[in-house]
Amino acid sequence: MREYEVLYDTIEDGWIIATVPDLPGAVTQGQTMEEARSNILEVIELLLASYREDAARQASSHVVREVVTIAGFSDANRK
Repeated sequence: MREYEVLYDTIEDGWIIATVPDLPGAVTQGQTMEEARSNILEVIELLLASYREDAARQASSHVVREVVTIAGFSDANRK
């Protein structure tokens, strides 16, 4: 499981824009915080599924697949 930072910004008309800095294209909105949060969770799931599908389609028949875990990764490591 990986965690993503979500930024919520209230714009002039009262809508809340939600973005995920680590996932280009992960942007949505909601009229309430709850709606924006629900929408961004769905966007993240759909975007990651799309990335996996694209990677599978583009992979050659000789590709070696491996899952790696990055231990200790956090926002503190980015500074």
